[in-house]
Amino acid sequence: MKKKNIAISLLLFALLMTAGCSTPTAKTSEPAESGAPASVSPTARPQTSSSATLADGVYSAEFTTDSSMFHVNEAKNGKGVLTVKDGKMTIHISLASENIVNLFPGKAEDAKKDGAVLLQPTKDTMTYNDGTTEEVYGFDIPVPAIGESFDLAIIGTKGTWYDHKVTVSNPEPAA
Repeated sequence: MKKKNIAISLLLFALLMTAGCSTPTAKTSEPAESGAPASVSPTARPQTSSSATLADGVYSAEFTTDSSMFHVNEAKNGKGVLTVKDGKMTIHISLASENIVNLFPGKAEDAKKDGAVLLQPTKDTMTYNDGTTEEVYGFDIPVPAIGESFDLAIIGTKGTWYDHKVTVSNPEPAA
């Protein structure tokens, strides 16, 4: 039984790798003059994949948003750490600052409701190419599917909730 499960896992991994080579990935627009990372083009089609094809483990994955104001820290090159355990996926991302104080998997209107469970920040230390370091907020975000956009609401230091669409794509086994 164990050999059969391993064989099936290897076959699924091979199919995922083959599909990854032939499926177009999301295209990004050019970075804004402000130096903010690019966001996903609304016409781009991200690579799709089912969470069932990812074996338990740790991966590097792209994290894209619909906003140049809400993005992964530049030191992370648009990527986060995707962890798959018992078929559930979570991505840890480090943001550009400490200005976004909570996240909510879903819409802003639901985040405002009593009893809403908000994602709490971690303190991440970023080291930039010039050797400087900075503490920023990071978050562990549940990922419903690879390559499909999902709702993620954010609230900043000014106390206003905003709706965003985010996508996790192109997972690669972590080194």
